[in-house]
Amino acid sequence: MTSDVRLLGAGDIRSLAARLNVRPTKKLGQNFVVEQGTVRQIAALAGVRPGDLILEVGPGLGSLTLALLEAAVAAGDAGLVAVEIDPVLAAELPKTIADRAPGSAGRVDVVTADALAVGEAEVGAPTVLAANLPYNVSVPVLLNLLAALPSLARGIVMVQAEVADRMCAPPGSRVYGAPSAKLAWYASARSAGTVPRTVFWPVPNVDSKLVAFTRHARPVTTATRADVFAVIDAAFGQRRKTLRAALGGWAGSPVAAERLLRAAGVDPRARGEALAVGDFARIAQARRDDDPGPADVGLPDCDKCDRAGARQNQPPARRRAAARRRLPRAGDGLPRHLAV
Repeated sequence: MTSDVRLLGAGDIRSLAARLNVRPTKKLGQNFVVEQGTVRQIAALAGVRPGDLILEVGPGLGSLTLALLEAAVAAGDAGLVAVEIDPVLAAELPKTIADRAPGSAGRVDVVTADALAVGEAEVGAPTVLAANLPYNVSVPVLLNLLAALPSLARGIVMVQAEVADRMCAPPGSRVYGAPSAKLAWYASARSAGTVPRTVFWPVPNVDSKLVAFTRHARPVTTATRADVFAVIDAAFGQRRKTLRAALGGWAGSPVAAERLLRAAGVDPRARGEALAVGDFARIAQARRDDDPGPADVGLPDCDKCDRAGARQNQPPARRRAAARRRLPRAGDGLPRHLAV
């Protein structure tokens, strides 16, 4: 199918920004891609197929959006939904698409929303993600999308180079950490190339890389995602310590942590960086098997859970006194939320 899409160039993007009085901000992680070859490369790596619904996060002024639309037209009957948090940019994007792709504008829906909070109600059931993710929240955004959108089967994202390395790192790697293990719960990730700083406006102070991911089946376990992510957070919260020590707060004591680790078939002397996501899942399941009652109370399967319990409702002085005098119990030491 012939495309009627005209991509934006560097001059077009700067003119649009000037007309809208838009100045890219660090708060929203805004660095606009101004090089047409780069956006076409990202669109090609997305591998758009007939029937796909593409999800773009942070479309900004629309440079990648138009390249993705071009790919959607070439695929036949693919569509695109773009999520933009900036209301000024979200209002302008449909006008840009109508001007530069008049015959294909009906394929695109623009949603004004925070990608950290969107779900199927806002974006439907997208099958592929293609995005220049805001660098300051790239991992939380990706984890939220994979959790909230089970239809999302694959994707290509551009992120800060150091973040990309962590996302793709295997167990045992120097940069393997909580983002690596949490992403592995949902998908396998691989490096898909580097992006020079010069293709952005304004030019960032960091390097960028592309990460491709493909969803896979989650580890076989009776533990919930929240259970497993709590173990991951505890293990990497003190990554230089052995798991026996690092998980002591999560399990109630180092002795309890060792017992659960041995039940899961994990060496208590190991460190978190040596474990794959399946290992973390076995540890979480060992705790459920060991204490299936209290551990399940009030713990929803989500990535952000408040686990402070009734102690939150006590006056500060009473909370401190209670913390001094009572014995450790299952659930102590868990983080207040599970966001990376």
